[in-house]
Amino acid sequence: MPANLPPGLPIVPGGDAPGGPRSSSRLPGTAAGTGTAAGVGAGSGVGAGSGAAQFGTAPFEMSPEDFEAAVSDALLLIPDKAARAMDNVAIFIEDDYTPQPGDAPDTVLLGLYEGVPLTERDSWWDAGSLPDRITIFRQPILDICESRQEVIDEVAITVIHEIAHHFGIGDDRLHELGWG
Repeated sequence: MPANLPPGLPIVPGGDAPGGPRSSSRLPGTAAGTGTAAGVGAGSGVGAGSGAAQFGTAPFEMSPEDFEAAVSDALLLIPDKAARAMDNVAIFIEDDYTPQPGDAPDTVLLGLYEGVPLTERDSWWDAGSLPDRITIFRQPILDICESRQEVIDEVAITVIHEIAHHFGIGDDRLHELGWG
């Protein structure tokens, strides 16, 4: 676990989670521009990716270990003050999102935040609440990327996007900031 993150922020490959909203974009300020993400509140919504899969090219191949390292590196991008403010959240890596009842069968998600944002927690929340859960979906990210650097950028954007939901920042604001 990166040294700047508080205890209780494990990266747990292969967890089991329902899906949520995070689709393709590039790191703010990079030449490739930004993609799109859509969602309705934290923990729900649909993202439609762009990139390699859209243009019919083969997905970029990356081992699960290298992908986990990219997620760990993305966590290092979180400023120390923000990392210390994170509370009761676990980060998981899964191969793919399985659409849930009510989802379109072709739902594609890059990441998902499930939980109660810090801005919505009250005194009742501390009474035995389960950790918030952030899941990063490996295959959809690889499907839209054509290079190792694109994967690293997409993982960073997705991790930061989902952590922003933990802090109560919605999709509209993330798009305004270039982290859509």
